[in-house]
Amino acid sequence: MIYVFLLALLTAAATGLGALPFLWAPNPGRRWLGYGNAVAAGLMLAASGQLVFEGWQESPLRLGAGLVAGLLFIAASRWFFSRFDNVSVGALRGADASKAVLIVGVMTVHSVAEGVGIGVSFGGGAELGLFISLAIAVHNIPEGLAISLVLIPRGVSVWRAGAWSVFSSLPQPLLAVPAFLFVLQFREFLAAGFGFAAGAMGWMVLHELIPEAKKETGSTWRPIVVAAGAALVLGALQVLVRG
Repeated sequence: MIYVFLLALLTAAATGLGALPFLWAPNPGRRWLGYGNAVAAGLMLAASGQLVFEGWQESPLRLGAGLVAGLLFIAASRWFFSRFDNVSVGALRGADASKAVLIVGVMTVHSVAEGVGIGVSFGGGAELGLFISLAIAVHNIPEGLAISLVLIPRGVSVWRAGAWSVFSSLPQPLLAVPAFLFVLQFREFLAAGFGFAAGAMGWMVLHELIPEAKKETGSTWRPIVVAAGAALVLGALQVLVRG
């Protein structure tokens, strides 16, 4: 049980590595902010596709219900934040603070499903659990990059962005152990959890990140091409890591 927790904790810590590239480029301009949003959109899109694929194998019906719930949840959250102009997170205010909360919140929801996935995988044996944990750890690095691409250009320090990235993955160690102990019960909700996270991330990509990328870069197609490229790269990485 401690082994499961420590490996899941390692996967969460790996998310913070996504912020490290910003140690060499801490202050990108507005145009690079736009391209950063496009890269983040592509990474989230690839992660969503992987979740949909895995959820479909578990239960298409529960996956669909989770997708709808995720879309409704993030849309309701966006509406809630739009009602308040004085939202603040640390040094961030207004729209920047709302976007920071949304991106961290969405990725945290995503980590809930991954934490359950780690625990369930250990129910199939230690070797399978180790493989899935390492695969998710590698997968978490670009997720930390996606979070940092949104936070750092808005004034969040590299170390704080790394800390927020790790925070977003804390559900992994917290839920891996219960999922391992009660594998049959947790597996029933896995497809819905995958769908919920995929729906929330899909909403963020289409209604937040891509429109803002177009605005910041002054181009309609370049951000889409960048996002597609990032999605293909992460998708290929997922295929290579998970076989």
